[in-house]
Amino acid sequence: MITSFEDIVKTRPPWSTILVWYLRAMALLLIGGGVIHWARIVGMVPWRGLWFWDMPVEWQAATVFFAVLDLVAATGLWLAVSWGTVMWLFRAISQIVMHSVFSDVYGRRPYEIAFYLLTIGIYLLIVYLMERENRKT
Repeated sequence: MITSFEDIVKTRPPWSTILVWYLRAMALLLIGGGVIHWARIVGMVPWRGLWFWDMPVEWQAATVFFAVLDLVAATGLWLAVSWGTVMWLFRAISQIVMHSVFSDVYGRRPYEIAFYLLTIGIYLLIVYLMERENRKT
């Protein structure tokens, strides 16, 4: 029976299992994002008040890019394979660059940038804790 925080820490699953849960949670977010991008492409929902065919070419390119990348990365993250993590990190860094370096074209989105940096930081922390746990055994 869990009666204190120490009991929770002692009975937690291995960090490798927590990492898989985390990657699958990220996969679910990416699936949602991919579906929204595809809904924009096929004309179900507008983005910033514009339909896909009325968007500037650079927005159309970004929408298609992330529509494909989100679903590919989500598949890899769900399967917990290394290429999925690489695709997710590439996607997150692409969004950070897009909304910081090219903010004049795509707009500045500081909360989105902070979200990506936070998720990458959490991923790196879990990987570090997993590696440290594996070295002890």
